[in-house]
Amino acid sequence: MIRVRDLVHRYDDGTPAVDGVSLDVPDGEFLVLAGANGSGKTTLVRHCNGLLTPDEGAVNIDGRPVSEDLVAARTSVGMVFQDPRDGFVAATVGADVAFGPENLGLPHEEIDRRVADALAAVNMAGREGERIDALSGGEQKRVAIAGALAMDPDHLVLDEPFTGLDWPARRSVLDHLAALHAGGTGVVLVTHDLRDVDALADRFVLLADGRVAHDGASLPDADRLTDLGVRPPGV
Repeated sequence: MIRVRDLVHRYDDGTPAVDGVSLDVPDGEFLVLAGANGSGKTTLVRHCNGLLTPDEGAVNIDGRPVSEDLVAARTSVGMVFQDPRDGFVAATVGADVAFGPENLGLPHEEIDRRVADALAAVNMAGREGERIDALSGGEQKRVAIAGALAMDPDHLVLDEPFTGLDWPARRSVLDHLAALHAGGTGVVLVTHDLRDVDALADRFVLLADGRVAHDGASLPDADRLTDLGVRPPGV
C-alpha cells in the first residue's frame, strides 16, 4: 500500500509543485495518474521511493515512512523514468537488470533467476549480453521495466512510458503492462495522454496545479479532460 497524506513539495522559489495531496494506492491496483505537463505528476510519484523529500506531509509504503527505510521503499516501488536512459547504470542488458538485486545482497542464483524472469516478462529473454546503447527506444523502455521488475516490487511506477515510441512499441509496452497487472503487480502509470490506457485502469487520478482534480473509477467527460490538459481516449 502506498499512502500519501497532505503532501506538499515546493519549488526553490516557494511555489508548490504538489499542494496538499492525499492518496491511497492499494496493492494490485492499476492507477492512471494523469494531468498536464507541470501539474505535479512526476513530483508526486518521486516521493514514493525517496527520490524527493516532502516539505510537508508524509508518504508511507506498507505502513512505514519512506525516509525510514529507503531500501524497503525502493524494493516495494519500482520506478521507470520518462527517459529510460536516466535509470541505466550498466552497458549491457543483463548487467543493468541485475544491478538492483545485486545491491540487495541476494545470492547469485536468485539474481540470475530474477534477471531471467524479468527479461522474459518483457520479451527480452536471452539478450543479456547486448549493449543497451544499441537497442531501439522501445527495447530500452522494456529493459528499464525489466530492471524495475527484477526488484520484485509490489508497485511499478512508470513516468510517461510512451514518450518517443511508435505504435508497435507502444502496443508492446501496453500488452506487457496488462500482463503484469493480471499477474498481481500494481501499476501506477503517469501520463498526459489517455489513449489506449483507459481500458487498463482500475482508477483514474487527475492532477491540476499540484492538487487532485478528479479521483474515480471512471473519467470525466472529454471537455473536462481537455480543460485539465489531458488528451482524452480516442482522440
